[in-house]
Amino acid sequence: MLAKRLFDLFWAVPGLIVLSPLFLVLALWIKRDSSGPVFFRQVRVGRGGRHFSIYKFRTMCSDAEAKGRQITVGADPRITRSGSFLRKYKLDELPQLINVVLGDMSLVGPRPEVPRYVELYPERVRELVLSVPPGITDYASLEYRDENAILGRSPDPERAYIEEVMPAKLRYCERYVSERSLWVDLKLILATLYAVAARR
Repeated sequence: MLAKRLFDLFWAVPGLIVLSPLFLVLALWIKRDSSGPVFFRQVRVGRGGRHFSIYKFRTMCSDAEAKGRQITVGADPRITRSGSFLRKYKLDELPQLINVVLGDMSLVGPRPEVPRYVELYPERVRELVLSVPPGITDYASLEYRDENAILGRSPDPERAYIEEVMPAKLRYCERYVSERSLWVDLKLILATLYAVAARR
């Protein structure tokens, strides 16, 4: 685990420094585009079941969770103009580098879920997935990078997520836990960067 932690810090700390001008530009755009904070914080479940606050650039109206689901579905009316762009190119995820530096997350690992969905995990799977630090990207993130569009085509998005998408994502999480290594992490990071660049 020490090697993975050093790997994360080696990339996350310089990444935050290099990206700081971009952070400033995006922060000004978000504030100009809609009222509310620059960052969106939400409680997620980390390694060993520990709760932490995940950081993202805010892409929805400031009271979004009070107006709807905890999942985003299709052309969600709560998404702001700047938020639509940030989501398309995954720029809203960049502040999670702060979580990596703080030790809440890793660059690569199972995506952290909100408590209410983690409670639905089968016990064996929950113990396995929560045995490693959650990450910014993983196999499931690559496979379901258009998850909100997929759910938008369902007549019951909440049910589709719980019964179809979440179990499939958990299988990818299990695969990562069984295969994890610094080499696998590096390959997933490169695959994620390629996927984001391909959108442009």
